[in-house]
Amino acid sequence: MINRIFSVLVIILLGTGPALAKDHAATSHGIAMHGDLKYPSDFSHFDYVNPDAPKGGDVRLATTGSFDSLNGFIVKGRAAAGLGGIYDTLATSSADEPFTQYGLLAETITVADDRSWVEFTLRKQARWHDGKPVTVEDVIWTFETLLEQGLPFYRFYYGSVDRVEKTADRSVRFIFKDGENRELPLIIGQLSVLPKHYWASRDFSKTTLEPPLGSGPYRVGKFEAGRSITLERVADYWGRDIPVNKGQHNFDTIRYDYYRDSSVMLEALKAGEFDFRAENSSKAWATEYDIPAIKNGRLIKSQFKHQRSAGMQGFIFNTRRDIFSDRRVRQALGYAFDFEWSNKSLFYGLYNRTRSYFENSELAATGLPSADELKILEPFRGRIPDEVFTAAYEPPANDGSGNIRKNLRIAGKLLSQAGWQIKDGKRVHDVTGQELTFEILLNSPLFERIVLPYTQNLKKLGVTVSVRTIDTAQYIRRNRTYDFDVIVRTFGQSLSPGNEQRNYWGSKVADMEGGGNIMGIKDPVIDELIERVIAAPDRGGLVTAVHALDRVLQWGYWLVPHWYNKFDNIVYWNKFGIPDITPAQGVQFDAWWIDVEKDRALGSSSSN
Repeated sequence: MINRIFSVLVIILLGTGPALAKDHAATSHGIAMHGDLKYPSDFSHFDYVNPDAPKGGDVRLATTGSFDSLNGFIVKGRAAAGLGGIYDTLATSSADEPFTQYGLLAETITVADDRSWVEFTLRKQARWHDGKPVTVEDVIWTFETLLEQGLPFYRFYYGSVDRVEKTADRSVRFIFKDGENRELPLIIGQLSVLPKHYWASRDFSKTTLEPPLGSGPYRVGKFEAGRSITLERVADYWGRDIPVNKGQHNFDTIRYDYYRDSSVMLEALKAGEFDFRAENSSKAWATEYDIPAIKNGRLIKSQFKHQRSAGMQGFIFNTRRDIFSDRRVRQALGYAFDFEWSNKSLFYGLYNRTRSYFENSELAATGLPSADELKILEPFRGRIPDEVFTAAYEPPANDGSGNIRKNLRIAGKLLSQAGWQIKDGKRVHDVTGQELTFEILLNSPLFERIVLPYTQNLKKLGVTVSVRTIDTAQYIRRNRTYDFDVIVRTFGQSLSPGNEQRNYWGSKVADMEGGGNIMGIKDPVIDELIERVIAAPDRGGLVTAVHALDRVLQWGYWLVPHWYNKFDNIVYWNKFGIPDITPAQGVQFDAWWIDVEKDRALGSSSSN
């Protein structure tokens, strides 16, 4: 699902409804959020793949935790890794454009000039793994079922769809509610289509360990619940040779093994138990790979530069808790985090500080608001922090020495202003008498070395913080029910933000179990700014609207921002062929393949 998870089909369909004239629509093989398509209608493959990549070979991957379900569309259960590979979407995104989709299940997409509806015409050859055709009825059933029984995400992501209609034997039209949402045709293209006939005799709302029927390049093979799952390439996959798939999905089998934690998983990689790892630990990257396999070239450690948005990672405050409801408290707690010392002492200088919710992209707000941004922000003056208009946001900085007394003094003043005074060495509220104490919840012991220095700085402010590491299942459950004080969370961002912003920061999601608004933000201004982003008419307007939203989020102090890396740090056994081009979105493992000679040499050397 990494590369296919949010893939989107965007081929444009024939508009035939009497109330929706096709004279005011355009049909194409793809659709761009803003601007033109990079790839013409007769393109043969994406530039970042090897169209002649050989099929074959076995790949072993790894993840942590466990799984107890093969249904990844519902709240219940823990879904197995890799399930995105068994389903096709209406369209799929290219990895070298900000947000453009080309048809997968759909052969064409027709989009109204005002983007008030989109129509997909399915390919005649699209088939389920049981040989039955993928139909319009499958598309409609999938959409309605996900809204009714799927994850809460779907109700907000697809919430602007008014109705869905069959317009021809292979054509389905999605008609949107009033309001500008230019992203919706592409959002609908991301729909993973499920087989209506298969689920007719099964309860979609329940977890299952019965391998589900799909239409994608892989099917579920052998598995042991909670321990491993193998995906098998479908030899007669209907979409093998269409342009968006050419050169991809090359491995015969992909096996995911589950490990207790990242430390055990790392040792397993070095022992040759699996083949590919995206290394997200700076300490591991700097210190754990000084081994013979790296020196002799059997195990490769490589950095691939990407141009995708880094999004935002941080210590997330649950503002449903009274102690975090005051913006000044959240701001003060940010002053206690010493990124510069952490980067120097813990991260080996590998990271950059995150300051934007859309970091590492043109979408990140910097400096003071531009004239165009002010046109958006001025109507909200008095309802948003004054600093939005007067200062450029920067997270608190230090010199890396570990001495942060200056920042702690600022933090102490902010806490006092918010009513939290020092009493017997503890921060106590001067009205309620409540002590300022909270818990940071983790699901990996690796993060403890980062969190504990932060808690020691907070202790100097009289704030008592405990750190608790729990297993993945508990962590997921407590996240979904918002049963935490502070957690570590990453908000991924594309280069073309849209509907997903409602799920991240929208008021309507704040009280919905399993929703993405993990902070509990309920701010009408942010809601309005999200809609401005969604309704942006062109790329320039989108960038301006995102800047405005970013500024208001920055000055809300909803979290303590962490760090990001401009590279994909990848460690892999030297058995792969790799395309010459790394696209803007970074490493596309789906486009790698097994190099038979390398694989043979690797196997030979390991037996010596």
